[in-house]
Amino acid sequence: MLNSIFLLFGLGGSEMIVVLVIVLLLFGGKKIPELMKGLGKGMKDFKDASKGVDAGNTGATTPEKKD
Repeated sequence: MLNSIFLLFGLGGSEMIVVLVIVLLLFGGKKIPELMKGLGKGMKDFKDASKGVDAGNTGATTPEKKD
C-alpha cells in the first residue's frame, strides 16, 4: 500500500530521502518518535471506533424523555 502511495505522487528513492531529511530537520530526532507514537495511537483509536460502528455499538446513548 505504501508503495502505491509513493507511485501515486511519483516519488522515487532519492525524493523519499530528501523528504525524510527535511522532516528530520524540522522536527528533530527526539520529536519524531513522539509524533509516530501519537499517529499510531490515533490510528488505533480510529480502528476501534470504526469496529464499534460496524458492530452497531456506537457507545452513544439517546437521552430519554421524562414526562
